[in-house]
Amino acid sequence: MKDRQAIHFDFNNMMAEAIGSIHGITEQELRDIESLAARYVKDLKEERAAGKLRFLDLPYDKKVLSKILKTTNSLKGKFKNFLVVGIGGSALGNIAIHTALNHPFYNILSDAGRNGCPRVFVLDNIDPDRFSGLMEIFKPEETLFNFITKSGTTVETMSQFLIITRLLYDRLGNGYKEHIVATTDSGKGTLREITRREGFESFVIPAGVGGRYSVLTPVGLFSAAMSGIDITAMLDGAALMDKLCQSDNIWGNPAIMGAALYFLSHTKKGKNILVMMPYSNALSGVADWFCQLWAESLGKKISLNKEVVHTGLTPVRAIGVVDQHSQLQLYMEGPYDKVITFWTIKRFNKDVSIMDETLSGKKNTPHNELSYLKGHSLNNVMKAEFEGTRLALTEQKRPNCTITLDELSALTLGQLFYLFELQTAYAGKFYNVNAFDQPGVEAGKINAFAMLGKKGFEQRKNEIDILLQKVQEKYCIW
Repeated sequence: MKDRQAIHFDFNNMMAEAIGSIHGITEQELRDIESLAARYVKDLKEERAAGKLRFLDLPYDKKVLSKILKTTNSLKGKFKNFLVVGIGGSALGNIAIHTALNHPFYNILSDAGRNGCPRVFVLDNIDPDRFSGLMEIFKPEETLFNFITKSGTTVETMSQFLIITRLLYDRLGNGYKEHIVATTDSGKGTLREITRREGFESFVIPAGVGGRYSVLTPVGLFSAAMSGIDITAMLDGAALMDKLCQSDNIWGNPAIMGAALYFLSHTKKGKNILVMMPYSNALSGVADWFCQLWAESLGKKISLNKEVVHTGLTPVRAIGVVDQHSQLQLYMEGPYDKVITFWTIKRFNKDVSIMDETLSGKKNTPHNELSYLKGHSLNNVMKAEFEGTRLALTEQKRPNCTITLDELSALTLGQLFYLFELQTAYAGKFYNVNAFDQPGVEAGKINAFAMLGKKGFEQRKNEIDILLQKVQEKYCIW
């Protein structure tokens, strides 16, 4: 394996040797769960072989890859805009990929600057002002809309579907069908029914793959391919990480080691907040994606033993160096309740040198206090800021670890996605919870359906009406 392909995981500063045993994990504490970790690796392999963990096999689905590439090629040059309409896992993966791999200002590049690919937008909320604003900035007839919902009934996605399809039909008549691609379940759900009837182009979200684990399905890969991203390399990266995580030895498997470290930090050391802090704007979307993955998978009331546990490690996104000037004060001097995971990139795409000369052309004459920057680059400054912050936190006994990418590419991004998904599945084992459901989210959906008058939810609507009548205004300020 070439070095440029590797992701490096450094957890020295999680250990008691670096920060003491009050906040750091001892080697013995890791040794004590070695056999448990080995059992979990075996369990996941058996569940995978039984077809229960479909997301782990996504990197090898050449049939789906071929369909995405074929469809993308047939649509090339036909649209100026590509709009993803989805929410949660149907949106965050798309945002993560485009933020990571496309030009930072991709949508305002010229057509030539985008290599003829369409601008990409992700409509991930139903805020009426944002929705209207987005509809105002481009012509629907120049746009391809990708509606993504696993269930085919997601209220946020389908409410926008009704508005957009009506708008398209009014402008284009039956030609509106050429502007819609549906990504949904293979056989059930309202969106699939409409797709069959209308003849929309469509992709399938595989059975058994939940939204937050679907970034390596057409959910995330189609929009990536439409913008020219090498999705083959992304899947190759995921497959590479799969191979790197086969060992049942915790010391040789980064996915289960990461899960074990976070679990022990929480249950043994009282660290119930997990801060993901990439020193890269390009990775900010991946951090947001991770927050959903981790929170929905592990924040659970009921364990697999049907016990009430109310467990979970709260994920927080921070961005280096921005949040050194925002959140870092809390991390340095606040409660000892956090683990910080830094993400760094060895080689950025650009190296930006700091000029030796001032605007006057005289070397450093007016600003001698800035002479220490001579000969450096923004890359050097970023690295110094990261290393300085990591050292400062370690000196304050704040547990932290670092994930380093040699470069940010489709290959390494695929590795990162796969690592975090597998790590989350292992964390579910340690916490003894179902990492693949989200019952707390469903309760809110049911209430929304009832309040909107959906058929079949009449009883809940009556219950809500009674509850709302009891609401007091005693503790409100007007």
